[in-house]
Amino acid sequence: MTNSPTGSGAVLFIDDERPIRMAGCQALDLAGFEVTPCESAEQGLRHITRDWPGCVISDVRMPRMDGMELLQKIRGIDPDIPVILITGHGDVPMAVQAMRDGAYDFVEKPFATDRLVEIARRAADRRRLVLENRRLRAELSEKSGEAYPIIGRTSGIERLRATITAVAGTSADVLVLGETGTGKELVARNLHAQSPRAKNPFVALNCGAMPESIIESELFGHEPGAFTGALKRRVGRIEHASKGTLFLDEIESMPMSLQVRMLRVLQERVVEPLGSNDIVPVDLRVVAATKVDLRKAADERTFREDLYYRLNVVVITIPPLRDRRDDIPLLFQHFVMQAAQRYGREAPHLTAAQTHRLMTHDWPGNVRELRNAADRFVLGIDEALAASAPAVGGALSLAEQVDLFEKSVIETELARHKGSIKATTEALGIPRKTFYDKLKRYGLSREDFVE
Repeated sequence: MTNSPTGSGAVLFIDDERPIRMAGCQALDLAGFEVTPCESAEQGLRHITRDWPGCVISDVRMPRMDGMELLQKIRGIDPDIPVILITGHGDVPMAVQAMRDGAYDFVEKPFATDRLVEIARRAADRRRLVLENRRLRAELSEKSGEAYPIIGRTSGIERLRATITAVAGTSADVLVLGETGTGKELVARNLHAQSPRAKNPFVALNCGAMPESIIESELFGHEPGAFTGALKRRVGRIEHASKGTLFLDEIESMPMSLQVRMLRVLQERVVEPLGSNDIVPVDLRVVAATKVDLRKAADERTFREDLYYRLNVVVITIPPLRDRRDDIPLLFQHFVMQAAQRYGREAPHLTAAQTHRLMTHDWPGNVRELRNAADRFVLGIDEALAASAPAVGGALSLAEQVDLFEKSVIETELARHKGSIKATTEALGIPRKTFYDKLKRYGLSREDFVE
């Protein structure tokens, strides 16, 4: 059979009766499926692998190996391959039992071709989703051994990882810029984990979450009697981070009086606890993070200009989620797997429509908002991803949404055909030149999909 330009999916059609086999294959071929006809179960099994990209349609009553035995053998290879059984009228009870044993559906003889095509289309869609989820999980498992994985494959995230790797081994202090929820602490932990200081403390302090009355003691420590209630010596966060990394989140919230003392720590690598005349040397790296423009804050005199320049040596900027939309399915799958384990639930699969909704949402809360959405999805309470929910993403124009959808379709087909240009262009029904133009337009490379 020839490949159809509509690219509905792959079908293995198994029937020992030639007229039925030819009629079924012709109907599926006209409907856009890539059909492989087989006259026996044994011949069909030779095509089945765990990566088979479609569904199987098989007669029940065949010589040597019947459809029921074939079903069990296919399930032994991959239980997620949809198997549709063709049955005679008297075989319906047997087919019902087969569905209980894992068959996807059954079609009675004589079958209406439109019913056969519709069942095959649903089965092929399900198989595509299964393989896409496997691909995402495989990519995530590669990072499972990393303590603090930065997940994504867009150019912005690739540059972020490369910058962290280049800077991590140095002693330079780092300023991390990023909107709320982009993962600034994750970047700081990666800098620490990839540095020679990795075996020493990583000390994190959110400057905006701590009352001004105690932040000085928390940072610098104190001696007994330094203030009312100070009964014994306390080692501050700065001293505790010696030999390691001190992470100061929301540094723009640090009181001006403490910014002067912090400047001295950065310049001289010493700390003076409250109530002490002794200077304690410290060996640490400081990673500061902010969601605001510190240059503007310095101009407005809400942040010390000298501290800004002391921090503004190595700057790492984290892209917001709306600028790395292609990473959303992978990130969401990662959070779904985490949530499923945390709540003791089975990880649900995303449909193509749900994936499109995720990719067209603006995500003002960035990765943190996406993680929360994944939790709700696993718990079954996310209305935005419900089948009846309208697509979100009003921030994108119609043209932008169409481009995003077209790119995702091309990526899906490239992944399904393992980077094969011939198979992908035939599935999409477009000329090679048009296909190459679209690859260039969307910054895609077939090599990224070749196994």
